[in-house]
Amino acid sequence: MTTPLEAAEPAAVQAAGPGDARPTHRGTVQYALSKAGGALFSIAMVIVGTFFLFRLLPGDPVRNLAQGRNMTPAQLDLERRRLGLDKPLIEQFVDFVGDTLRLDLGTSYEYKRPVLDLIGERLGPTLLLAGTGLVIAVSLGIWQGTRAGWRHGSRFDRFSTGASLVLWSVPTFWLGLLLMMVFGVGIGPIPGLFPFRGIESVDAPDGFAYILDVASHMVLPCLTLVAVVYAQYLLVMRSSLLEEVSQDYVTVARAKGLKDDDVRRRHAVPNALLPTVTLVFMRVGFVVGGAVTVETIYTWPGLGQLFYEAVRVPDFTLMQGTFMLITVAVILMNTLADVVYHMLDPRVRAA
Repeated sequence: MTTPLEAAEPAAVQAAGPGDARPTHRGTVQYALSKAGGALFSIAMVIVGTFFLFRLLPGDPVRNLAQGRNMTPAQLDLERRRLGLDKPLIEQFVDFVGDTLRLDLGTSYEYKRPVLDLIGERLGPTLLLAGTGLVIAVSLGIWQGTRAGWRHGSRFDRFSTGASLVLWSVPTFWLGLLLMMVFGVGIGPIPGLFPFRGIESVDAPDGFAYILDVASHMVLPCLTLVAVVYAQYLLVMRSSLLEEVSQDYVTVARAKGLKDDDVRRRHAVPNALLPTVTLVFMRVGFVVGGAVTVETIYTWPGLGQLFYEAVRVPDFTLMQGTFMLITVAVILMNTLADVVYHMLDPRVRAA
């Protein structure tokens, strides 16, 4: 005999079986493949745009490289042929696309070394700085966002939100120069507390003392990077938590007599974390790209400083390689964020 509860259930639910998870899995795979296709198209557009974008920059690489050297016009032409700059632009583009597909980013004009080797040497310092800054920014943003959202309208909420918005609005280069002047050089009664050039001292020690030396050099650039990044995590976490607090399940949990700390930690925060987790994936590439300004200010020997040095020449092959790496990282992280969000949020899968 069919019970009233069973009769009220839709036929699709009554017929559900173990194999019904397949459509969801298949849908996730199809979604991931569609996003991967979009990412490949975006990367292709980046390859095309990168080549023509940097050719619009003023300056002649050969003449800039020849500064301080008495080179005749014939020698300049010979150098131009050696670099392949005497070929028609379309022919240069075809060569560039072919080399890129073979993962050959060419040889730097200035350093006369493979671009991939230069990127490999500078990638470590950038990942160290950007990774440390990202971890601190995410932790600080989630903690402050949770506390501000749970205590909406409190003094802490108003102060933390206002301070984060001010720091987010400040230009990165201006904040970096200000911190360098105050805590690096020293101003008035405030002495210079931290080194602000490079990643290590000239007479850097060995062992654990070397780690402390690198950490001291990281303080100001990492502080600059965190100050302009953490606000977005705070604001997203705060708004997500405010939305969750108004949901019925929070009211029910409180009605059961659960403590506010338990309601926040076990119910509201896990659901509010989803948009923030997605934002973390999306911003990983942008944090690496945003480190360009910070590395230039503090002469941090990473990809940002390498890109700045390439622009000064201009060194087309080096600019193309570093710019593509940063841009592709942003595209891949955005694609991964979309897929993770699709997997974690059933509302997106249902749509």
